[in-house]
Amino acid sequence: MKLTVVDVEKCIGCQLCMFACSRKSGQVGFSASSIEIKSAGGMENGFKVIVCNACEDPACAKVCPTNALKVKKDGGVILDESKCIGCGNCVDACMIGAVMWDGQKNKPMICLHCGYCADYCPHGVLALVKKEKKNV
Repeated sequence: MKLTVVDVEKCIGCQLCMFACSRKSGQVGFSASSIEIKSAGGMENGFKVIVCNACEDPACAKVCPTNALKVKKDGGVILDESKCIGCGNCVDACMIGAVMWDGQKNKPMICLHCGYCADYCPHGVLALVKKEKKNV
């Protein structure tokens, strides 16, 4: 399964998805959110929803010097915090800026595609969908 932005035009910037993601990890506020909502340049331009794309060949895992990011079978990664040294290479490597940073732990936060945030989006911007397989 993969978290997908269904219709970014419906996003009103309420950030409920960010609150839900942080809450899922036991935190309050935005500090532990693995999803981010940003202005696209003022209210008239709408918002950007930044979330891990669940890459099949993730750049973030390739640059990890300790193999703390393990590639999942269906794409994306899982962090083994015990191996992470907090170098930040993964943040720099993600072309879409979807690797968030936990300043308290000094470790990355990456969406697990659990869909918890989508359950709290009142406008149907996000959905957990079955990942399409590529025909080779």
